[in-house]
Amino acid sequence: MGEMITFKRPDSKDCSGYYTRPAAGDDAPAVVVVQEWWGLNDQIKGVADRLADLGYRAVVPDLYRGKVTVDMAEANHLMTNLNFGDAAGQDIRGAVQYLKKGGRKVGVVGYCMGGALAVLSAVFVKELDAASSWYGFPPEGAADVKTISAPIQLHFAEQDQFFAPDQARALEARLKEGKVNYEVYWYNANHAFGNEKGPYYNPEAANLAWRRTTEFFAKHLK
Repeated sequence: MGEMITFKRPDSKDCSGYYTRPAAGDDAPAVVVVQEWWGLNDQIKGVADRLADLGYRAVVPDLYRGKVTVDMAEANHLMTNLNFGDAAGQDIRGAVQYLKKGGRKVGVVGYCMGGALAVLSAVFVKELDAASSWYGFPPEGAADVKTISAPIQLHFAEQDQFFAPDQARALEARLKEGKVNYEVYWYNANHAFGNEKGPYYNPEAANLAWRRTTEFFAKHLK
């Protein structure tokens, strides 16, 4: 359904990504989809394809530069070696700028590691119109979330083993303190409940979070 494209980062370096468009073509609002720690795999491309079915253009930036894995240790290694500031401020921002060329609104949605990057993007990518983060957030000192100006939506898992729920609640408190336009949803589920290929997939939670995400984007992007 989609194709690999190359776009320019703000620093003029190239970044590639998976691009998919709706039946309406290239004149449509858009969403940048940010991968889990596995890389640019078929599952995350499928998220972009689902957004295209709903009328959005979508880009999944290839943050790992072609590397994809199914091995948890290797995924952790790839994520650990990723420069999150560069990924948010250059790769994701470049994708947002690429999609904004037509003058339409652009959001970002990220999962797991991508969820953390979606929050960072809401801080650092001022061109963003909306952000949705699924079960992921950056360390407390990584960015001042009180400065977020775009609407942001957060989906957290009560049984998350990777991103501690108490830290998620601390993030929520900082957003409240900064009077950020945010909404937070909690699910009785494990980390990565939205990944239909993963061991913790929870269809009920995933479908509810997806509906909330798409309603949020319809409100802020269309």
